[in-house]
Amino acid sequence: MISIDELKFDEKGLIPAVVADAATKRVLTLAYMNRESLAISMAKGLTCFWSRSRRRLWLKGESSGNYQHIVSITADCDKDALLVMVDPDGPACHLGTTSCFADPLWQSESRGEFSLEELMRLIASRKTEKKENSYTTYLFEKGLDKILKKVGEESAEVIIAAKAEDRKETVYEIADLAYHVLVLMIQAGISLDDVMHELASRHVIDRKVKQEKMTS
Repeated sequence: MISIDELKFDEKGLIPAVVADAATKRVLTLAYMNRESLAISMAKGLTCFWSRSRRRLWLKGESSGNYQHIVSITADCDKDALLVMVDPDGPACHLGTTSCFADPLWQSESRGEFSLEELMRLIASRKTEKKENSYTTYLFEKGLDKILKKVGEESAEVIIAAKAEDRKETVYEIADLAYHVLVLMIQAGISLDDVMHELASRHVIDRKVKQEKMTS
C-alpha cells in the first residue's frame, strides 16, 4: 500500500480519477480529486471529488442518491492518476445513463470487438425501430409469451446437446439460449448491469460463507 503523500497532484492540487464499476469493469466517469476529497473518499468509503466548475467538494450521490461505494483505489505507475473501482447505487452520469461515456466518436470497422453490450443495443433497436424481416423484431411483436416459449425451447436444446456430450452442438445451443435470454431481458427492462451486480453480490456472500467455514 502507498500513502497519499506519494501521489503526484498537479499544479492545481488535483489528480484525475477514473471511476469504474467493480462488477462489470465498465468505465463510469472521469473526475478529479484533491487531497481533501481523496481523504474523505477513503474515510467514508464513498467517492468524493473536487468540482472544478463549482470549485467545491462534491460527494457523489449527495443530491441524487446515486452513491458510489468504493471497492478499491489504485494509483498508476507514475502515481499521477487513480483508478477507483466502485459498487454504484445508480447511474454515474447526471444525464441518467450508467456511464458518462456513451457517445461514440470513431470505431474501427475491422478491429471492432464483439460485446454483449453492443448486442444488447442491437436487440433493443430491433424493438423500437421494428426492422422489416427481422427475427428479433418478430419476437418483440409476438410478445412475452412467445419469447418465454423460445427460452424454454432453447433450454431444452441445450440439455439435449449436453446430454449427448456433443461439445460443438452444446456451444451452438448455448449461444441460441443466450440470445433469447437477452431478448427477454430487453422485454423485461433488465440490463446486463442488473445481472452482473446480482452475480457480484452472490460472490461476496459466497466468499463470506467460505471464510466463516474456514474460521469456525
